[in-house]
Amino acid sequence: MKYKLTLAAALLSATFFASAASAKTFVYCSEGSPEGFDPGLYTAGTTFDASAHPIYNRLLEFKPGTTQPEPGLAESWEISQDGTVYTFKLRQNVKFQTTDFFTPARTLNADDVVFSIGRQIDAKNAWNQYIPGAAWEYAAGMGFPELIKSVEKVDDLTVKFTLNKPEAPFLANLAMPFASIMSKEYADSLDKAGKKEQLNQMPVGTGPFIFVGYQQDAVIRYKKNADYWGPAPKIDDLVFAITTDAAVRYQKLQAGECHLMPYPNAADVQSMKSNPNLTVLEQEGLNVAYFAYNTTQAPFDKVEVRKALNKAINKKAIVDAVFQGMATPAKNPIPPTMWSYNESTQDDAYDLDAAKKMLADAGVKDLSMKVWAMPVSRPYMLNARRAAEIIQDDFAKIGVKVEIVSYEWAEYLDRSKAKDRDGAVILGWTGDNGDPDNFLDTLLGCNAVGGNNRAQWCNKEFDDLVKKAKVTSDQSERTKLYEQAQTVFKKEAPWATLDHSLSVVPMRKGVTGFTQSPLGDFTFEAVDIAE
Repeated sequence: MKYKLTLAAALLSATFFASAASAKTFVYCSEGSPEGFDPGLYTAGTTFDASAHPIYNRLLEFKPGTTQPEPGLAESWEISQDGTVYTFKLRQNVKFQTTDFFTPARTLNADDVVFSIGRQIDAKNAWNQYIPGAAWEYAAGMGFPELIKSVEKVDDLTVKFTLNKPEAPFLANLAMPFASIMSKEYADSLDKAGKKEQLNQMPVGTGPFIFVGYQQDAVIRYKKNADYWGPAPKIDDLVFAITTDAAVRYQKLQAGECHLMPYPNAADVQSMKSNPNLTVLEQEGLNVAYFAYNTTQAPFDKVEVRKALNKAINKKAIVDAVFQGMATPAKNPIPPTMWSYNESTQDDAYDLDAAKKMLADAGVKDLSMKVWAMPVSRPYMLNARRAAEIIQDDFAKIGVKVEIVSYEWAEYLDRSKAKDRDGAVILGWTGDNGDPDNFLDTLLGCNAVGGNNRAQWCNKEFDDLVKKAKVTSDQSERTKLYEQAQTVFKKEAPWATLDHSLSVVPMRKGVTGFTQSPLGDFTFEAVDIAE
């Protein structure tokens, strides 16, 4: 069945429609706009879906539908006996994309790997601040600057990473979007032209789709990479139709204006399942939604205050209102489907009287605070505004006045990581590599303060446990350490853990080849649509 595309003419050029008439075009109704097209600079899944997955590759990739790393741009690797030296052999004849703005003169080599990683970990690298104020938040959050002693070119097809210490999740980390491999040749040409910033605006990679153009907050267009080193994409053109409202995404899906959408409203899922023109995929999400206090700001610097507020949040009401049965209240900062989840931790029970008394005992009265609500739907929080309203109502019952604030998504992410941010922020996380470290250290480690650690929480006992786990190769020993870390987290309460959600993906019946990812990625290199 062929679907008629009725996106507004303002979104797509006449040239595009002319080419689409004879090409197989897949339209994805995405939930938000990317912050940019250099995956190393950002942490949002929305940005990774638009940049890392269609345009770039990594040394390793996750096997579709799993958290298992497999060969990507590196066809093989060796690890030294002490776990500190990783030597990667690159694939031969991997071509960078030819675009309207760049024609490569060579294939992938070790220089590209050294460039892509080196700029993120070395403050003296000429590309470290090509975007003013670049924090390389993910590399910093993963501890790469401290971990990686050197990245060296051995020969054109061999790269050696030397670490300062063993790192159990290192291979999985290299399969994550921020470790995407970019063209040094393209970067050099931009540098020569005085246009470095275009690396983040006009991307060139080795991935299955070539970037064609982006109309701000409206549409992103890609075309098939005919020179792709992997299995050739089955579709000719890929379109991201940016549609922030979940109800509108559903309308477009029903009308055949898009083939697949993310993050439906919970209230619409049953209708989707009964629609004969749709297929609905479901799986447990590897995610958590959280409410992060700024633990450096009074009165949230007091654990008694944080615990009191946690007791005032009716998480079941949030789950019922926002997810309608498609989520469960969270007690730990990692999801229950992840190894090392601590079953024995006790959650802060919903108890308004106890919360009110704890605040009074802590000397807090007439508290006014801001609650930050995300402007977009994410798998872990479909409607942050509704969740914030429930928290606002709960806090009012214990004498706490709440002002709900929000910003455009990129600004929200940027402002919320400020060390002097006021109030508490609703955010969340979908695991990027299947390892507990990706939650516990990335979101709560001391090295992530001012970045992914929105609570600005640096606790030595917790940090020592997760750092020890990173250098421990035995998974049973790592599990014990992570269980202890979760106990410390619950005792100190830098967050109120809100929920773990079910991941639901509706798509048109004619779509084949889409694999739902436990990591929450939306990738389309294998999709096809019935004619």
